[in-house]
Amino acid sequence: MDARMAKELVQKENLEFVDVKFVDLFGQWQHLTLPVNMFEFSDKDSVPFDGSSIRGFKEINESDMVLNLDYSTAMIDPFSSKTLSVICDVYDPFHKKAYERDPRGIAKKAEEYLKTTQVGDTVYFGPEAEFFVFDHMRFGQNENMGYYEIDSEEGIWNSGDGESPNLAYRPRFKEGYFPVAPHDTLQELRNEMVRTMMKCGLKIERHHHEVATAGQCEINFRFDTLRKAADDMMVYKYIVKNVARKHGKVATFMPKPLFNDNGSGMHCHQSIWKAGRNTFAGDGIGGLSETALYYVGGLLTHARALAAILSPTTNSYKRLVPGFEAPVNLAYSLANRSAAVRIPLTAEGNSAAKRVEYRPPDPAANPYIAFAALTMAGLDGIKRKIDPGEAIKENIYHMSPEKTAKIRKLPGSLNEAIKELEADHQFLLEGNVFTKDLIETWIDHKRAKEIDQIRLRPHPWEFHLYHDV
Repeated sequence: MDARMAKELVQKENLEFVDVKFVDLFGQWQHLTLPVNMFEFSDKDSVPFDGSSIRGFKEINESDMVLNLDYSTAMIDPFSSKTLSVICDVYDPFHKKAYERDPRGIAKKAEEYLKTTQVGDTVYFGPEAEFFVFDHMRFGQNENMGYYEIDSEEGIWNSGDGESPNLAYRPRFKEGYFPVAPHDTLQELRNEMVRTMMKCGLKIERHHHEVATAGQCEINFRFDTLRKAADDMMVYKYIVKNVARKHGKVATFMPKPLFNDNGSGMHCHQSIWKAGRNTFAGDGIGGLSETALYYVGGLLTHARALAAILSPTTNSYKRLVPGFEAPVNLAYSLANRSAAVRIPLTAEGNSAAKRVEYRPPDPAANPYIAFAALTMAGLDGIKRKIDPGEAIKENIYHMSPEKTAKIRKLPGSLNEAIKELEADHQFLLEGNVFTKDLIETWIDHKRAKEIDQIRLRPHPWEFHLYHDV
């Protein structure tokens, strides 16, 4: 798609509106809609907007900003009638350049920086984002009370309710992986999500129920370049949420909405290519090259700082605990999902499929910033030739305490992760991909708007523990 083709699509489908979308610093899609006659359908098309109302963007005294339309992303919006949807880059008219806090711009700079290293010319990402679909969700908190309540027809807790008849087919806790109907009640909902995604240009590979008892799902789309994979992730989340809403349900990418069951991750498959050749293919463990192993070394070295970006919510660390397939152990292994880095087993001789999978991220992450940060960590490993050490073959969850004590772990909280990012972010600043301003803005927001807000509020379980002290 380009500007000319977008114009032809508008004329052919008799579209009336153009919906321009962009992402804020913390991963939320924003949009505004204009009539088609406001556009020339050229590479110069742009839309002014107020950046002071967007999280992580401008102050009110310098709020004028511009959206530059990228017509390569154009698609017919599946949830807005007669509307062309276009993803935009953010431009800063004060400094007459791409806005340094625009997440999509950061992704672009990471791609450009890769080329300057001469390690490769393209980095591919294949994210696997899980999500929950619930039938009911309510929550609230004020000075004298606080609660949340979620429900799903699939939830095992409903096996004893008073409905008549109670048909009983519900996955037990941690037994939701791959059961057929009638346990899996969301097959047709996921089918509709997939059909909609394919109409919007995503290449879908599979979908299925995930491990948790109630409504946990996964839909996999095909890997692509860093920025395109991030674009696709935004489209993916948009479709999942809106199809669920259409059917009277609520979809959430919150990492850990259920106590005592699995949370949602976003495992990220990665590889670097150069002149059409996969630089990760070689004769090392799992068919990986020395370059790929150095990349793994970079991921593991910077993993604790990366957590502040890849697991960016206080809720993320309720998922990152042992026992729920959570990859808290900073090690790598062949086909072993108890390590933070897994080397997938691929068909013998299939060099194109050689890659590494980084398992700690969750789908609350901003995909543009997350994929850029992973790339920068891996490239730092290649630059410094960081040896990741020996691969671990055992199930780490079943290792003795003496052995596991020798393995570095992810931070146990967002506050701890933020401190790690403060101490270790130089690798992100290379090539001006990330800026100190952006990292400081990220840290300040996370502390003031999330960590402190949770810290100040009593938790319901505290009353169970302490009301009678």
